[in-house]
Amino acid sequence: MKFLLIVSLSACATPAVAATCESLAATALKAATITRAEVVASGKFAPPEGGRRGEARTNPYKDLPEFCRVAATLTPSSDSDIKVEVWLPTNMWNGKFQAVGNGGWAGVISYTAMADALRSGYATASTDTGHVGGRGTFALDHPEKLIDFSWRSEHEMTVQAKALIQAFYGSAPKYSYWNGCSTGGRQGLKEAQMFPNDFDGIIAGAPANRTAISLWIAHAVLKDPASYIPPGKYPVIHQAALAACDAADGVKDGLIDDPRKCRFDPAVLLCKGADGPSCLTDAQVVAAKRIYSPAVNPRTGAELFSSLVPGTELGWAVQAQGPEPSVNIADQYRYVVFKDANWDWKTFDFDKDAARGDRPENLIMNATNPDMTAFFAHGGKLLLYHGWSDPQVPTLNTIKYYGSVVKNLGGAPKADDRVRLFLAPGMGHCGGGEGPNAFDKIGPLERWVEHGDVPQQLVASHAIDGKVDRTRPLCPYPKLAKYKGAGSVDDAANFVCSAP
Repeated sequence: MKFLLIVSLSACATPAVAATCESLAATALKAATITRAEVVASGKFAPPEGGRRGEARTNPYKDLPEFCRVAATLTPSSDSDIKVEVWLPTNMWNGKFQAVGNGGWAGVISYTAMADALRSGYATASTDTGHVGGRGTFALDHPEKLIDFSWRSEHEMTVQAKALIQAFYGSAPKYSYWNGCSTGGRQGLKEAQMFPNDFDGIIAGAPANRTAISLWIAHAVLKDPASYIPPGKYPVIHQAALAACDAADGVKDGLIDDPRKCRFDPAVLLCKGADGPSCLTDAQVVAAKRIYSPAVNPRTGAELFSSLVPGTELGWAVQAQGPEPSVNIADQYRYVVFKDANWDWKTFDFDKDAARGDRPENLIMNATNPDMTAFFAHGGKLLLYHGWSDPQVPTLNTIKYYGSVVKNLGGAPKADDRVRLFLAPGMGHCGGGEGPNAFDKIGPLERWVEHGDVPQQLVASHAIDGKVDRTRPLCPYPKLAKYKGAGSVDDAANFVCSAP
């Protein structure tokens, strides 16, 4: 076997590799075929045409260092066709592994997230979860592919990636981390619950566990044309919500720190006369109230699942603009629950159909089991985060899940050094929004896992055209960032994390 010596000037980086990149093509992996093993020169990576979904127009890869790119197809079942890529730094490897998650129905390798991990010196991996494209059509009559999407692809990818790391560097990663949001957040939780030894630390943002929320919102605003709220009215509703709730935390800063304390009634916008761009009709008021309200069973009155909160209005177009519900949930019911490509969402019954959708065989992708005893037993750490202005995945769901994990551990004193939840006022789905929404996650998790430094706060920033205009500490739930009473409300230094 040919050896390639890499000299490193960093005491923290691995000084040599044990095999050439090309030789990895012959690595024996269980139920897997390696289809590519080649060195990519610095700044020369270009994703395949189908792998550009969600990327910015500017080239996000021009500053990547040289790396060994390995692609493989995994076939753990007779109907599996899982594509994975593993990127291995040829120089300055930090000795660690970072797997990155997906969004929506996945169907594509998360190249930009892999690039972020590679820049930080990680060996990294991503999967398309076993199908191509961002819809749920693949699941119809393909139960094994649904299992691949739900949890198997991530675990198999992790196992094979660690084998390739061992073969390339001659040693296993010192630490392994998962980093994902939305579907990626759900994937991280599923890993901790089902395969607790895969990772030492997990970042799970806005975990997208499936509920019928998109159907709840669609029934509120899309089923009856009279209830439709034109997108042009979203800013009007948002400003009214801020007027009612912004100052409740003691400082007027354009953010709602805890929407659960907000007593906003959209009826304040009721048109005094004819419909207009700055008011809501009777039907629109009812629709808005329903968006803010938890879904309920019409027969029993029992709460089914959480919906959105005041502060989310600027993002309502994702689920309320129509003319169809968001495909992330509509496809769940069309192809997984009802198994009918022609299923009509308008027929959904929030009594019997909601119960059908919640059957275990239809929610195999959900990661709601609060028992992570095995993951925490070996020192695993879980960092949860969610934006309060998320218009896609209800923030209240994540709070409920966090509470169930804490309860399972025996209460907050026993949970604080194992799991922490950070809520970001004004942040949208996995980022964006009017509030501070950019913050380091992997650094605090590393220090927590490797040095026992429990994160006491995360400092987030907001920027316009690349220039930071606001910073704010994100506090471990249930603490809130309290203004000290002096200095700019746009400076994190003027806030302190304290009990609500």
